[in-house]
Amino acid sequence: MVSWFGGKSKEARGAPSAAHGPLEMHKPWVRSSSHRMPNGVAGAFLSIANKGPDDDRLVAASSPMAERVELHGIRVVGPDIDMRPLANGVALPAGSTMTLKPRGYHLLLLGVKQPLAKGSTLPVTLTFEKAGAVAVEFAVEEPGLIGEAILNEEYHRG
Repeated sequence: MVSWFGGKSKEARGAPSAAHGPLEMHKPWVRSSSHRMPNGVAGAFLSIANKGPDDDRLVAASSPMAERVELHGIRVVGPDIDMRPLANGVALPAGSTMTLKPRGYHLLLLGVKQPLAKGSTLPVTLTFEKAGAVAVEFAVEEPGLIGEAILNEEYHRG
C-alpha cells in the first residue's frame, strides 16, 4: 500500500507567527542539529492557514542559513519510507489549513551553514504562487523522532 502523508489540520490555534494577505503561518519550527541526520540537513515544519476565498500554493522556500530549501513529502510503502521533492509545491485550498509536519509534507533544508541550537531562530522565506514571498522566523526545537523511529513511534510510547 502506498500513501502520502500531508495532513490537513482542522485549524491552526493561537496567534499566527506571520501573516500575509489571507495566509497565516502558525507554530513554525525546525529540528535542532542534535539529531542523527547527516550534518547540514534539517527538517522544518509549520501550519499554513488560507483564510481567503481563493486557492494558493506554497511553491518554494529559502533561507540565508541554508544552501537550498526543498518542499518534500514522505511516501510510505509497506515498512519503508521514501522522501521526495514536491515538484508542484503544496496546495493551500481556500478556507483550509495545511500542516507541514514530521512524517508528512515538510521543508528540507540542505547545506545548513551552522549548527541549529535549541532556543534560537532560523529565518525562512516562503514563496506562494499568488501571495508572493513571506518572511517567517522558525523556532529551533528538539528534533523528536527521526528516521526509523518515526515508523516505530508506538514502541517509544511508555
